[in-house]
Amino acid sequence: MWILLIIFKTEIRFVGLVIDWIAPRQSMMQGWGIGVVIPARNESSHIGRVLSTIPLFVDHVVVIDDGSSDGTREIASSTKCSAEVTIITLEGLGVGNAIDTGHQKLIRIFADSKFVSAVIAGDGQMDPDDLEGLVGNVISGKGEHIKGDRLLHHDGLREMPLIRRLATILLSFFTTLAAGQTITDPQCGYTATSDTVLRNWNWNKSWKGYGYPNYWLIQLAKHGWKIKHHPVRAIYEDQTSGINSIAFFFKVGLMMIIQHHIRNLSWLFSRHVSPTTIFACISYCIGWIALIPGISTDLERSLVERGIPIIFIVILAWLCAHLFDRRAVVVKQELRVDIE
Repeated sequence: MWILLIIFKTEIRFVGLVIDWIAPRQSMMQGWGIGVVIPARNESSHIGRVLSTIPLFVDHVVVIDDGSSDGTREIASSTKCSAEVTIITLEGLGVGNAIDTGHQKLIRIFADSKFVSAVIAGDGQMDPDDLEGLVGNVISGKGEHIKGDRLLHHDGLREMPLIRRLATILLSFFTTLAAGQTITDPQCGYTATSDTVLRNWNWNKSWKGYGYPNYWLIQLAKHGWKIKHHPVRAIYEDQTSGINSIAFFFKVGLMMIIQHHIRNLSWLFSRHVSPTTIFACISYCIGWIALIPGISTDLERSLVERGIPIIFIVILAWLCAHLFDRRAVVVKQELRVDIE
């Protein structure tokens, strides 16, 4: 009798443990599939830990080995992971191309089911404990693209090397201008994106290398997708960056300038053009006219006659243009909601 009672209690405890494990998984997913894209190039020192710490609620992981020569693929293949793992090998086509490939693979894996695709770098700089918050914000409808933000975390950027911290601040300023909304940590690639965005993305026109997060933020703003930010912890150990700083700033800076103008011009000539877009264009043009010798507006001449420096007129005009542009981004998001 006592033996039977002990067996019964043991079975009850086992069932309870199973329920405890399943319950958070179901409440987290709420009918959504969860996929993770891991771009990796020569990350043999980190890829094993990244895969082994993937949270239990993740259904599928796609590892993109982008031309590694240090055995990254072999380690990824032999590492146990709680999710199903697919490994794709590319020939060093760039981190942006790798992430695009992973997203598109998850679209095929989940087929017609709704899902969230998260990006976790293969270098071990992203805390897997932050993934639930990123994914949960997509599922709850707070945004279609949830972006990790290291500045929002209580640790901030204290562990980040000084040069990278200064670069982050500078890129934050220019990405904010280009995307028409506040972006405080543009280079953090820890993100979660709704399948609705991915299924409507133009994969033929995408940024393939470094600067990928900046390109995505501008395109998301252009098409009216809602971007939200979530605090994430940065992990810095022995990772090294393969970015050539001068080439990166020139190439990515030029891309942001071009994409910013394309975004605004596409809105200006849209049948859903808003007054704020028109006002932003007018303010922007006033700034340029003030800079170009030989031409001027009545407003410029009047201000100059009052002793106001031209540079101040330019700054004021472009500030107004940015404020109008920020409002235009909100209007674009509202129009997308109304159309849907």
